[in-house]
Amino acid sequence: MESREQITGSAADFDFLIGDWTIRNLRLKRRFAGCDDWDEFPATSRVRKLLQDTANLEEMDIPAKGFAGITLRLFNPRDGSWSLHWADSRSNRLFAPVIGRFDQDEGLFYGDDTDDGRPVRVRFLWEPCQHTPCWEQAFSRDGGETWETNWMMRFTRT
Repeated sequence: MESREQITGSAADFDFLIGDWTIRNLRLKRRFAGCDDWDEFPATSRVRKLLQDTANLEEMDIPAKGFAGITLRLFNPRDGSWSLHWADSRSNRLFAPVIGRFDQDEGLFYGDDTDDGRPVRVRFLWEPCQHTPCWEQAFSRDGGETWETNWMMRFTRT
């Protein structure tokens, strides 16, 4: 008999995020420079389900920074993972996805990108909560040995 790893994860993993939000953003002013100075700015977002509830789309408005963005999150029922795809009005491109899953009380998602022309490993951390979810982005230049958190979002339901 073939052994199969139990699939964890559900198309409902991001249900905590469905709805309208105000967001407190904290973004590190300089990455990989030992900086502890954060830029704080507001945003709003709306998240809705798509594709027979196996995906969701977040539309984010960040007027203080002069841009808007979207995140498309797609659930893969074959392995229980999610792929998170970001695009914004500054770059006008779809960034490479981060892929991962929820386990216990957090979601961890990983991908590859560049920062100032240098390759970085990217980590998203989601802490789900019905009323005040949190998201953090961190970069690693050493393949994931060490991480620097460079962006945090604190969501409040509107």
